[in-house]
Amino acid sequence: MNSKAALRKRLKVARRAHCAALPDGVRGLLFLRPPRAVSDTVAAGMTIGLYAETPVEAPASPYARWFFEAGHRVALPWFAARDAAMTFRLWENPLCGEGLERGPWGMRQPLATAPQVEPDLLFVPLVGFTASGARLGMGAGHYDRWLADHPGARAIGLGWDCQETPLLPLEPHDRALDAVITPTRLLGPFERMKAA
Repeated sequence: MNSKAALRKRLKVARRAHCAALPDGVRGLLFLRPPRAVSDTVAAGMTIGLYAETPVEAPASPYARWFFEAGHRVALPWFAARDAAMTFRLWENPLCGEGLERGPWGMRQPLATAPQVEPDLLFVPLVGFTASGARLGMGAGHYDRWLADHPGARAIGLGWDCQETPLLPLEPHDRALDAVITPTRLLGPFERMKAA
């Protein structure tokens, strides 16, 4: 097993244990809205990309509701098939949680009839992160490829504090984050986000 795979496995175990120990009442109070240092950088009319979280991922759905109520279009990843590139489609109404279906990866995604869009700002899930904004994902490279094809989009990781690691074995295709938000901290904004 290579070091990246071993690290991913260890961090996924830590993430699962952390989430299992969180009381439901506490979990419901986390990630209700983005930190002001982030929300103040979001211009009117920007399209916000988020994700439909699994039970162990930092919840992004409260951010979807917050941005939608603030007048932003909200989009989620969409896959036509398991071997297809990740695109984004509008989530028509995050307030009621409707308008989603199971995609080829088993994740909730917008309906195929929802308009395709290109987010200006992405909040991305992660398995691990460093204090300088390096990200370890699930290993399929969907976000790295999308970000490489959309260099103007900013990416902010959402994660639990237990997912921080001092170092990550990076490869040339790995894309750094512009900031990382945990329940207790905002790491960054890093240089690219400050300049936006």
